[in-house]
Amino acid sequence: MTDDELPTLEEFQAHVARGETIVGGSPMHRFMHGASQEALQVTARINSGYVPPEELRALLSELTGREVPESVAVFPPIYSEFGKGFVLGEDVFINIGCRFQDTGGITIGAGSLIGHGSTITTLNHGEQPSRRADMTPAAVTIGEKVWLGASVTVTPGVSIGDGAIVAAGAVVTKDVPPRAVVAGVPARVLRYLDED
Repeated sequence: MTDDELPTLEEFQAHVARGETIVGGSPMHRFMHGASQEALQVTARINSGYVPPEELRALLSELTGREVPESVAVFPPIYSEFGKGFVLGEDVFINIGCRFQDTGGITIGAGSLIGHGSTITTLNHGEQPSRRADMTPAAVTIGEKVWLGASVTVTPGVSIGDGAIVAAGAVVTKDVPPRAVVAGVPARVLRYLDED
């Protein structure tokens, strides 16, 4: 690929899946910004007024590039800066005002609940000021039947195990074990849920 050629979506996603840096100003970076414009157009349509559930699912499918299950429920507004890195399982519920920086990949497992105002991020910028425009992707995986309370922040590369609860306002910077209840900044395990 030359400096003038942009990658395909598949090439970009393979680059991201390998955790390779998206160098500021590079073809990968320019591709990401172009894809972001498409995502912003779709989210603007989602957030512009009342959208019936069937139409909303169709718009979410357009945003993500994959069929969104009929059992998914989203209360707009919802924000996504890439869209094609976003995977939603059956019976996922996303409450009002959530933000998804999904370039690095976000998977939300079946039956999970995402509280209003939550933010999930998948990119870190370069630490050195001269490399600040560079971004390193790291996917976030949310297991099945996870409950994120209101205004939770999940940072790049984190996995949250099945059945876990993340208390409102928590900032999740490390993996959360299955059935753990975590809270705080940074989030820490408070206890584990008993078996059903």
